[in-house]
Amino acid sequence: MSDIQDKIQQELSEARAVCDVNGSNSPECAAAWDAVEELQAEASHQRQVKPKTSFEKYCDDNPEAAECRLYED
Repeated sequence: MSDIQDKIQQELSEARAVCDVNGSNSPECAAAWDAVEELQAEASHQRQVKPKTSFEKYCDDNPEAAECRLYED
């Protein structure tokens, strides 16, 4: 996850530099900020999606198995 955060920081710096050089209303500036937004959306998506482990899949298929039972106090 830190790889995508590093990439976001890099793209943020690049977007600021592009906008300083070309102006805040330039198409280059808009494209640079679009790249930042795409990376942020991907990071958010990765935080939301948690793949199931093999054990979780097993318990979904075999809820009656002893090792899958849940006990409450």
